[in-house]
Amino acid sequence: MPTDAPLDVEVWSDVICPWCRIGRAHLDLALAEFEHADRVRVTYRSFELEPNSPAEQEESVIDHLAAKYGGTTAQIEGMVEDVVGRGQALGIDFRFDIARTGNTFDAHRLLHLAREHGRQDELKGRLMDAYFTEGRPIGSPATLEEVAVESGLDRDEVRAVLSSDRYAADVRADEDEARALQVGGVPFFVFDRRLAASGAQPPEVLLGALRQAWQARERSS
Repeated sequence: MPTDAPLDVEVWSDVICPWCRIGRAHLDLALAEFEHADRVRVTYRSFELEPNSPAEQEESVIDHLAAKYGGTTAQIEGMVEDVVGRGQALGIDFRFDIARTGNTFDAHRLLHLAREHGRQDELKGRLMDAYFTEGRPIGSPATLEEVAVESGLDRDEVRAVLSSDRYAADVRADEDEARALQVGGVPFFVFDRRLAASGAQPPEVLLGALRQAWQARERSS
């Protein structure tokens, strides 16, 4: 592969996954230290943690997680406290007390639209902030429309996507590829189709993978 081509970093993740939010922050820190960061192209791939969930959940996130994983409320609260603490260390304000979860399929479709317009990173960040910090219902078409417009997308085009099945096949293709890659959990990072890392790996691990992928492409050029 010629070294003048971008080094592709693909990240399978979901916008309601706290570890994906932490993994995104870790990737940003790794890129800040990477010597060729200006030659990196990050693409967010679709992965639904709860593909069969309704557009909006009425129960609290704590109650929802307790029902999903079979733990007690106290156990889930302990897990959440750990995630909140990790987020605070990275400047992330996790507000699980007001978070309003729901189906993320439409959010992923909009991320494909945003990618076409070079605004995917902006939309990914805004969707996560809207869910984790602002308490906005992530499965609501009204929320998705406003967040997408805040990210620089055209309102009419966003509405056209939300009222159709546009990009549905792209979301499914990402998810099919995740199964082919045997992705068992997210975030899942793929570096130049040479290396992979699963989970919210520390920044130094992601930085090492970036450097290793870059060196591999230099050897093969």
